[in-house]
Amino acid sequence: MRSLVLALCCSLFLAACSPSTSTAPPPPAPVAPEPPSPPSAYFDTAGRDDVLAGGVRQISIDTPKGKFKVWTKRVGNNPKIKVLLLHGGPGATHEYFEAFDSFFPKEGIEYYYYDQLGSAFSDQPKDGSLWDLPRFVEEVEQVRQALKLDNSNFYLLGHSWGGLLAIEYALKYQQNLKGLVISNMMASIPAYVSYAEKVLMPAMDQKVLAEILALEKKKAFDSPRYMELLVPHYYVHHILRMPAEQWPDPVNRAFARLNKDVYIPMQGPSEMSASGKLEKWDRVADLGKITVPTLTIGGQHDTMDPKHMEMMAGKLAKGRYLFCAQGSHMSMYDDQQTYFKGLVKFLREVDAGKV
Repeated sequence: MRSLVLALCCSLFLAACSPSTSTAPPPPAPVAPEPPSPPSAYFDTAGRDDVLAGGVRQISIDTPKGKFKVWTKRVGNNPKIKVLLLHGGPGATHEYFEAFDSFFPKEGIEYYYYDQLGSAFSDQPKDGSLWDLPRFVEEVEQVRQALKLDNSNFYLLGHSWGGLLAIEYALKYQQNLKGLVISNMMASIPAYVSYAEKVLMPAMDQKVLAEILALEKKKAFDSPRYMELLVPHYYVHHILRMPAEQWPDPVNRAFARLNKDVYIPMQGPSEMSASGKLEKWDRVADLGKITVPTLTIGGQHDTMDPKHMEMMAGKLAKGRYLFCAQGSHMSMYDDQQTYFKGLVKFLREVDAGKV
């Protein structure tokens, strides 16, 4: 045993003294810096009346058909930047905005989830006369008042249908806004339909498109075959550019809760066109009337024409355009870093008076 130990020691000594033919080990990889933490004031809930429920409030709104309640939830505290999120649909839910949790808190941005009347956690009356664009505008204004947001801190971010609603709100109530974000929404439904017909549909497998259109002509929108065709041939190319089985849970939950009693009367049953109350909506000529700083966001692969959304920024008095080269309609997921970097930059610059 002793001779074995001596032999081992000698071999180690000789190895240590011998010229080395190996290269030096590479230096350790740099450690990525920790993301910034929200300032301590971000967690200050002093004076808040929503502390007991973790930021959740059921807000009472007046409508031509009586009082109803809509659900909101505040995240964070920032007296200077408060963002109210308007979801799409109409009739979807706040849930797909949960991606904002990964970005806004570390930037110290206060934001509000909000289910519009007829959606998810809000009341869902069965009276179709409530699904009316001017009434939705008044609903947003009542929510703003209840949350005590004003033009010193109030940013309205609308995505898809929420972007349309945000445009309408700004045209009537922009005196209450500090900034506006129109995400993945054109200013004209006829132009959106034209883009689908002239650009998106010709790029599809024409046999698949013919079958989809045949199902639509038969009004077979509830046929399983309709979605079997749309998901792989349209949705994963223009709604969210990920394999459908990998779609994030917040998106799946929001789609699963979509209230068709709201969606169909306003948008129409087709997923590739529009035929409801919004069919002729067009505000391109009125964009110049919006004078608050406004960011439009478009994705290269969106169902909405990215060039149109760039054009919108040019017509707005203080417009900026954020282009998501990898993004589709849900650019906050499939081009996430571009989306949030540009969005946070806009909010910071408006807050600093640079827009």
